[in-house]
Amino acid sequence: MGDGEVMSSKQQRQQMVTRLIAHDNVSSQPHLQELLKEQGIEATQATISRDLEELGAVKIRIAGGDSIYAIAEYAPARIAPSDQLRRVMAEWVAEVTSSGNLVVVRTPPGCAHVVASALDRSGLVGLLGTVAGDDTIMCVATEEIGGTGLAEQLRSLSGVTDATGGIPRKKGAAHV
Repeated sequence: MGDGEVMSSKQQRQQMVTRLIAHDNVSSQPHLQELLKEQGIEATQATISRDLEELGAVKIRIAGGDSIYAIAEYAPARIAPSDQLRRVMAEWVAEVTSSGNLVVVRTPPGCAHVVASALDRSGLVGLLGTVAGDDTIMCVATEEIGGTGLAEQLRSLSGVTDATGGIPRKKGAAHV
């Protein structure tokens, strides 16, 4: 088997993985392996794990508390439309704070990757990049805009009116 055939097989498998994740609530790698088998595709758990990593699949929580795999709708190289960014920010951002050239964005548990992906694809002036955890995103601002300027832009996009998103803080509590 030549390299071209292996690549083609991999691409076809990954396209099927993407379709299955988009149309089924795929909750685990063994579940995905089963669905692939139903489509006539044999794959080991290790192969499925690599495919999920390469495709940027992440686990998200759905109603009822279950977790399923999801893949971003837009290719990473594609710029996210500003209205999509506004919707994502308005829906998921709870708090925006800054220090120096860093901005910390807080979201509900399990949602940070959705916001970070939208921000990374937004082409937002002043944003160098993001790092997402479960419910926290660290954004790095350019020196020209700075953390304060970027935080103001993000608050405007999300509708958050102050640094804490309206969450009361204890007196003397440190802000990020």
